[in-house]
Amino acid sequence: MEVSPRGNLELLSQRDVEALSHGASHQRLQDLFRKCALAVLNTGNETDNAAAIFDAYHDFSIDVVKRTRGLQLSIKNAPRSALVENRMVEGIRQHLFAVLRDIIYIGTEIEDATRYDLSSKAGITDAVFQILKHARVMEPGMRPNLVVCWGGHSISREEYDYSKEVGYHLGLRRLDICTGCGPGAMKGPMKGAAVGHAKQRLSGTRFVGLTEPGIIAAEPPNPLVNHLVILPDIEKRLEAFIRLGHGIVVFPGGAGTAEEILYLMGILLDPANQDVNLPVVFTGPASAKAYFVEMDRFLRLLFGDKVADLYTIIIDDAEEVGRSMSRAIKGVHRERRRTGDAYYFNWLLEVPGDHQHPFEVTHDTVAALNLTKDQTDADLAVQARRAFSAVVTGNVKDNGVRMIAKHGPFKLHADQTLVGALDHLLREFAAQGRMQLHGEYKPCYEVVSRRP
Repeated sequence: MEVSPRGNLELLSQRDVEALSHGASHQRLQDLFRKCALAVLNTGNETDNAAAIFDAYHDFSIDVVKRTRGLQLSIKNAPRSALVENRMVEGIRQHLFAVLRDIIYIGTEIEDATRYDLSSKAGITDAVFQILKHARVMEPGMRPNLVVCWGGHSISREEYDYSKEVGYHLGLRRLDICTGCGPGAMKGPMKGAAVGHAKQRLSGTRFVGLTEPGIIAAEPPNPLVNHLVILPDIEKRLEAFIRLGHGIVVFPGGAGTAEEILYLMGILLDPANQDVNLPVVFTGPASAKAYFVEMDRFLRLLFGDKVADLYTIIIDDAEEVGRSMSRAIKGVHRERRRTGDAYYFNWLLEVPGDHQHPFEVTHDTVAALNLTKDQTDADLAVQARRAFSAVVTGNVKDNGVRMIAKHGPFKLHADQTLVGALDHLLREFAAQGRMQLHGEYKPCYEVVSRRP
């Protein structure tokens, strides 16, 4: 099968196409593109085991065919779910070329050390900005209206329906949605907002999905996403969320949602950000109240009661979430006008360098994490976030699943103050079915006491 792009967004120069077929980095880019493309083509098949997907489609291939007027993709042995009447579903085709656009741009431009200094804070932030700019997801003339929604891909039907209801009330208030682009709490708000937008007769609304190569196979883009962006790694993906978003709504989730929360709290606790207006709401149906009680207790243990000033918990009131976020984003608009910060990218937010640099998950790096209370809030937030990042890697990412199969579970060494709370929280995630979509969960980690 051969597939061609349509429109301007996915147009690539012949130099861009050469990057996937020649040069020192072409094999790495080709392998990366193949994995991300397979994930996109697998949209709709419910599995969060990346290794299983790649094993099931080991004979899948996708090649860039250069044409004088552009390019085509030659695809063999793709998942049949990507086709209708032997034609590729249009949304999947668009996502496929968005992946190609970002993989080539990152591989040829962002990773060029002469263009971007990815060892510096400013250089990393600029790289995130340029990727989002290249993907055309920012609207310079638009008033603040983008709500980032975080939450788990493995949630109950009741929680999913509630996330749709929240999305509906956000959409009625003319707010757009940005999520991690996958299923569950990443899909529900978009689906609900689509109905709210339709009732308001809105056009050109944005459903932004931000992902990264390590997670896309476990969380392929849902059909509502109309702006898909691939960031190079989880750290740049997280920065993209908070730079793009004007408010954040957090639904129940597992280790990945905890990682996002810890990243956000670590940044908002930084004294440099005490005047930054970024409203945060934790919400879920009545049945999810215990989840937020546990999360609130864990955050207070880590950072003290002051952390609770950074978020509002709203249980079982989707309309109030819509009202609250709408009011708060109007405040963001006033604040951006006062400070002169851009509406479309939060330049004034200070992101500590340790939050920006990629954490390479291995058994050794996980064992070396400093999960102790004897450090600053900023340092503890970084260490705790990396611990949950390791759990995500071991649960769903291809390389992580294979590492666990070969070497056994990761060891999370925590001091006496944290070991019980961390173990309890992760066990609660597993007991509530938040660690994986199907089957009995086998932990990819062990929480052990750190020796004095």
